[in-house]
Amino acid sequence: MQLKVENLKVSYGNIKALHGISFSVEAGEILTIIGANGAGKSTTLRAISRMVPSHPESILEFEGENILKYSTDRVVSRLGISHVPEGRRIFGNLTVTENMILACFARKDKEQIIKNKKWVFDLFPRLEERKDQLAGTLSGGEQQMLAVGRAYMSGRKIMLLDEPSMGLAPLLMLDMFKALKEINKHGTTILLVEQNARLALKFAQRGYVIENGSLVLEGPADELLTNPEVKKAYLGA
Repeated sequence: MQLKVENLKVSYGNIKALHGISFSVEAGEILTIIGANGAGKSTTLRAISRMVPSHPESILEFEGENILKYSTDRVVSRLGISHVPEGRRIFGNLTVTENMILACFARKDKEQIIKNKKWVFDLFPRLEERKDQLAGTLSGGEQQMLAVGRAYMSGRKIMLLDEPSMGLAPLLMLDMFKALKEINKHGTTILLVEQNARLALKFAQRGYVIENGSLVLEGPADELLTNPEVKKAYLGA
């Protein structure tokens, strides 16, 4: 088990966002959490990356390390957990290359950084074409490519992805998920939250369904795709 989440509780003031959810992620797998808007998907990722505080009873462990001991920047630099947030959050006043190099702030392996950058440019040729362009002038799809490429450059062991299909045209959406498959094949574990449940479950190996801050279903992704409750609530069937 690479990532362990037990009894995760998160509140925003008096509002309880997560009610003690528990799940695990194995090294090298693709796992998805699906659910409606406001169900707690993004909060789950933000808690893992220490962007929001968790209840003291919560247990978050990555490769045996207590995540709660680390600040957000150390979660990236020490543990190897990268986060592609909803809305991309790239640095629009920096170039594509500068955004990617900035992600390597804690890395010392210069030769591997060069190899990683070449690999990202091979994966996303449009980024190489625009490597000297300000990130804020890129299209939405190109910005999503950059957000994913930047996360890869951080030296990630696991990548947390929040709604990577948001705002993308259907063809770009499929291209993005093909690229994520390649990233996974190269040894990166993926934890994905996604409102496009059908796409997410076709992409992942396992899945969880979250409703109102609680996990209500789990299982192999292909079984969830045919589950009558999932089909009715999330697949338009």
